[in-house]
Amino acid sequence: MRKSIITGLALLLFCSQLQATEVDIVTNLGTIRVDLEDDAAPKTVANFLRYADEGFYEGTIFHRVIRGFMTQGGGFTEDLERKKTHKAVAYEGDNGLANNRGTLAMARTQDPNSATSQFFINQVDNVFLNHGVRGGAGYTVFGSVISGMDVVDAISAVSTSTVGPYQNVPTTPVIIESVTRVN
Repeated sequence: MRKSIITGLALLLFCSQLQATEVDIVTNLGTIRVDLEDDAAPKTVANFLRYADEGFYEGTIFHRVIRGFMTQGGGFTEDLERKKTHKAVAYEGDNGLANNRGTLAMARTQDPNSATSQFFINQVDNVFLNHGVRGGAGYTVFGSVISGMDVVDAISAVSTSTVGPYQNVPTTPVIIESVTRVN
C-alpha cells in the first residue's frame, strides 16, 4: 500500500512537470490561449508571468499591428502612455524555437538583452527574426497560440495609422483586458 502511494505521488509529480503553462490573453476582440515554453525559455516565461500575475497587462493595447508580419503589445495604455517596467530579461533566443506563425516572442531594442514587458505574435513565419539568421541575436520565442488564431488574424486586419511618433497603431484600440494563467 505504501509503495503504491509513493509511486502514485511520483507519477503525479512527473505529470505535473510535463504540463506546460497556459495563459489566456483576453482582448476586446476575443481570447487567445497560449502555451508557454517553460523549458526552452525559462527566464522569459518567468518574466512574462510576473507581469501577468501583477495585472500589468490589464488595459494595455496592441499598439503596433503590421498586417502580414506581427502584432505587438503589452507596454502602452490606450493613450499611448508607456508603462513603467521591471528590469530587462536576459536573451534566450538561442533556444531552438523559431518565429513561426502563431508564436509569441519578446519585443526588444537593438540590444538582445533589452526585452521587458512587450511581446508580439507572429502572423506568418518570420524566419529572418530567428537566432543566427542574420549572424547574431534574433527575437526570443517563448510560447505559441493553441487557440484563438482567428483573434490574432482579426487584430491583424484592423485599420492602422500614425499617431505622433508611433506607426501602425490601430485606429480603434485593441485592448488587452487580462492575461491570466489557465494552469
